[in-house]
Amino acid sequence: MAAHERKIPAPISSAETQEFWSAARANRFVIRRCTACRKAHWYPRVICPFCASKETEWVEASGQGTIYSFSVMRRVPAPYAIAYVTLAEGPTMLTNIVACDLDALKVGQKVTIVFKPTENGPPVPMFKPA
Repeated sequence: MAAHERKIPAPISSAETQEFWSAARANRFVIRRCTACRKAHWYPRVICPFCASKETEWVEASGQGTIYSFSVMRRVPAPYAIAYVTLAEGPTMLTNIVACDLDALKVGQKVTIVFKPTENGPPVPMFKPA
């Protein structure tokens, strides 16, 4: 079964995520990394969730990842896959898998980022099979 296109509501931006959404508008994927403990984290926030340092920075991410876990939503008008993807940089993020055969998805499958448009907002990062 193929993944279908569906309408995506515009994300809500905050002072902490404004730079992320600005980068997304330019089809760039950025994440936060702590300059104290050097760990990257997701969801973008100023305070490091690992060491509580306020010394974090935006870094360009590769856009490459691996499916950690997924579920296919079939009881909806347009079936889709939601997944946890572990980024090459380390963090795991909740996202959608698009442009794929939903029945062929596998845990451990390599994926790459793609930005999907939203309704009157910046595009959101999703992933497709690599």
